[in-house]
Amino acid sequence: MAPSAAPVIQPPAAPRSADSAGVTTTHCSGPPLSPPAPFNPTSTSSFEISPPGHLNSSFVLRIFPQSVDEVWPERQLFLPTTAAFSPVTANGFGAASTQGTMVGASGMKPGLSQGDFTMWSATQIPHVAKVTLAMVTGISEAKLRVVAPEVGGGFGSKLDIYAEEALCLVLARRLRRPVKWIEERSENYLATIHGRGVLQDMELAATEDGKLLGIRAKLIADMGAYFQLIGPGIPMLGAWLYGGCYRADAYWFEYTGVFTNQTPTDAYRGAGRPEATYAIERAMDALARRVGKDPTEVRRLNFIPPFSEPTALVSGLQADSGDYEATLDRALDLAGYDQLRKEQKARVARGDPKLLGIGISTYIENCGWAPSSLLGAIRYAGGGWDSASVRVLPTGKVEVFTGTSPHGQGHETTWSQIVADGLGVSFDDVEVFHGDTAVSPLGFDTYGSRSLAVGGVALKMATDKVVDKARKLAAHELEVAEADLDYESGRFSIKGATERTRSIPELAFTAWQAHNLPPGLEPNLEASATFDPPNFTFPSGAHICAVEVDTQTGKVDFLKYVAVDDCGTVVNPMIVDGQVQGGIAQGIAEAMYEEAIYDDNGILLTSSMMNYLVPSAVEIPVATLDRTVTPSSTNSMGVKGIGEAGTIAAPPAVLNAVADALSPLGVTDLQMPVSPQRVWHAIKNATGRNGGPA
Repeated sequence: MAPSAAPVIQPPAAPRSADSAGVTTTHCSGPPLSPPAPFNPTSTSSFEISPPGHLNSSFVLRIFPQSVDEVWPERQLFLPTTAAFSPVTANGFGAASTQGTMVGASGMKPGLSQGDFTMWSATQIPHVAKVTLAMVTGISEAKLRVVAPEVGGGFGSKLDIYAEEALCLVLARRLRRPVKWIEERSENYLATIHGRGVLQDMELAATEDGKLLGIRAKLIADMGAYFQLIGPGIPMLGAWLYGGCYRADAYWFEYTGVFTNQTPTDAYRGAGRPEATYAIERAMDALARRVGKDPTEVRRLNFIPPFSEPTALVSGLQADSGDYEATLDRALDLAGYDQLRKEQKARVARGDPKLLGIGISTYIENCGWAPSSLLGAIRYAGGGWDSASVRVLPTGKVEVFTGTSPHGQGHETTWSQIVADGLGVSFDDVEVFHGDTAVSPLGFDTYGSRSLAVGGVALKMATDKVVDKARKLAAHELEVAEADLDYESGRFSIKGATERTRSIPELAFTAWQAHNLPPGLEPNLEASATFDPPNFTFPSGAHICAVEVDTQTGKVDFLKYVAVDDCGTVVNPMIVDGQVQGGIAQGIAEAMYEEAIYDDNGILLTSSMMNYLVPSAVEIPVATLDRTVTPSSTNSMGVKGIGEAGTIAAPPAVLNAVADALSPLGVTDLQMPVSPQRVWHAIKNATGRNGGPA
């Protein structure tokens, strides 16, 4: 449904072709690049950003690697659908935590960062904040330190720079004394960014047996009253994914950003990928109904075959690896899919007022946005790289400095595992430092499931550099060539003479002493690395949701939820499971509860926990979780990312399940959130009795 609001959203101008007179565009095209060369989707597909076509339009972006008009006449089926994402507050279940900033101004006395200002902020992006605030306030970046303490959840609302942060700095500079600002709960609902808020028109061209020919997606995205940090780029994050994990012959994506009188929108967990997945997965179920096939059959017919090397999607991106049928097969098995279908038919046959529905979502997403040259091509201000440093102290303890900034992702655990495994030291001997630009000065922080696929790989590279340096020192001390050494579990030994060894802690001590170093080797055992990936990573998976819908009340209850995800190589299974379960909870909240509602005067009605509906633990099912593994070809660790998978996959799985349950009554479409009232009205409208809007 359209956002529940009174904003003046005027329709954008009719789409114009790239050849229309008077249209100024940025246009890039060219042949596909072969790995391992840096990948740039703007060079493998037609890509343009046009000036606004209407008074309140901000810009128009188009991607068209092929001419969809060529396949549309060949279609036997034309399936237009509308998939709307109502705006939600972007804090994870409404306002999970408030924003707070404190700036300490220490006069002319330099602090730890050799400057005058230290800012503590509940932010996901201390490094980005430091650069941005230095530019905004005119304070020298060398005189500014930003600290992100234990901030709690972020979910995208803290992937931003707010005016109050800059104001605190300016006031501290003027007053030469500490300034503190704490956002109140009511402010949080109203002024902290909202998420989603997109109207999506999705069209599929297909044959009578359900084979996809073409995909066309047109979006109107609510930017709010003004741009926030990366608001205009959010729909672009999903722009190449409206074809999902399916084969087709042609693709068209167009998005128009519009200004409204609502709260600005920006990143919310998934950021563009949930919108794309919702559109294609709802459309695939609609296609299955149209051709009279099971939703799994239509998906299998159109899946891209398994691959382990970069393979082109219809949108022009090259996915790193995937086996989409394997995840679906495993999910169907865990869900007991055939038995669920039998039970569904039995309920319909006996006229049971509680109908059973099964929803499927086979998603693909992109994480670790890079290389930096690509981000520049699509006008993103920052880069896609990240950095890490590893220092082995003389006592054998290890310090890790990372450019990622965790807020619930468990980096201290995972990063310690990576380093402990690489150096052969105890997990407890590794200390991870993050979130302080004075301690870890280089990084691009944590968001978009990038941390492991970028920051974690940088850490592995730095660890390998430490091992390489230790190998040189061990060879010197043992008086052999480097090639004559074996390395296992943090210890070097001479091939064929295993009694002569050197461990990493032993070498760290002698490197610190520097009494007997080989020529050209610097003292101390430490190294740094920066990783700018050559391509994205592409996690994927299959989620299956079984619900029971009470046709007398509209109430929806969960019977089963199964998630089988492929995030590449797994470092810590427990953290992966936690991320997926939490993401599913947020996806269910969007699908069934959350909505930012405005009245006819543009006043936000859902401005407190009294009237912004969120689920409790009672309403959220405990999901059955499993994984398949297709290692990424983008990085040496084979990792992909998992933090947003549940939020991406869950909304279409839930909506498809509810629509599937109600299909015997003639209900074929519903819009989020599927509240009992909305479901009840849909049933009444479909059965010819009094009802309201669905």
